[in-house]
Amino acid sequence: MDTALREFVRAPLPPEQGGKVVSAVGYRTSGERPGLHRGLPSPYLTLIFSLDGPVVSGSTAEQATGPDAVRTDIVVGGLHQSPAYVVQPEHQAGIQLAVHPLAARSLLGLPAAELTGVLVTDGTDVLGRIAADVRERLCAADGWDERFACLNAYLARRAADAERLGPVRPEVAEAWAWLARHRGAGTLRGLAAHVALSERRLSALFRAETGVTPKQAARLMRFEHAKARMVRAVVAGAPADLARVAADCGYYDHSHLVRDFRQYTGASPSVWLAEECRNIQAGGHRGGED
Repeated sequence: MDTALREFVRAPLPPEQGGKVVSAVGYRTSGERPGLHRGLPSPYLTLIFSLDGPVVSGSTAEQATGPDAVRTDIVVGGLHQSPAYVVQPEHQAGIQLAVHPLAARSLLGLPAAELTGVLVTDGTDVLGRIAADVRERLCAADGWDERFACLNAYLARRAADAERLGPVRPEVAEAWAWLARHRGAGTLRGLAAHVALSERRLSALFRAETGVTPKQAARLMRFEHAKARMVRAVVAGAPADLARVAADCGYYDHSHLVRDFRQYTGASPSVWLAEECRNIQAGGHRGGED
C-alpha cells in the first residue's frame, strides 16, 4: 500500500513578475520510498529553497549517492543538457521556481551564462547571505500563502535593485521570444533573419547571455513541449502516442524524439514515463509548462 503523503501547491504569481518567474510550486512529501529523481533539462533556470534538509544531487547517479554529492539548502541551476540526479529522501519540503533565463540579471544578479559549467550552484554564492535569512523566514512561516508572499517580496526587492546590470540586448530578447513562439521548431536561418543579425553574431550574443546557443535553446523548448504533451496524456489516463507527439512537436520522426529524450533524461520516453507516472499523477510534475 502506498502510504506516502504528497502536497503540491502552485503559487499565484504577481503581475510585477512580468514573466520573470514562469512557475513557483511549494511541495511537501513524507513517507516516500527513498530513491533518485531525475531533474530534467528545461528552457528555464531552477531556484529551490529547501524547507527541510539540504537538496542532495549530482551529475550522475553515482555522484548523487556518493561522498562527492552536492548538498545545498538553496539551489540555483542554469540551463543544462543532461539530467541532474537528485536524492529523494523519505520526507522533503521546499519551494521550486522556474526562472526565465532572461530574468537572471534582475532576479539572480548575473547573466544566465554565468551559471553554465556546473550543474548546481549554492544559492548563497549567487544571492548572498541574505538568501539564507530569507530561507529561515520561509521555514518559520505559517502556511504556503505566507511563504509565497515572503518570497515574492524578496524577489521584487532584488528586481528593483538590479538596474545596474543593464537590460538584455533586444536582439537576444526577441530571438528567445521567437523561438518560444515556434516552440523550438524554427530554423537558425529564419531566426537570424528575423532579428537582422548574421547567424554567427546572433549565436555569440545569445550564448553570452544564456549560456546556450539558439539551437540548444530550441531543442530544450521542443523537448519541453513534447514532454508536456506526454504528461497531459498520462494525467488524462490516455497512452502517450509518441509518433503523434514527435510529428506535432517538430521532430523529424519518432527516432529523433527518442534520441533527444535519451540525452535529456538518460532514458527512453516509455521508461521515463513509467518512472515518473506516480509522481505526475500526484501533482509532482514541477516544470515550467502546464
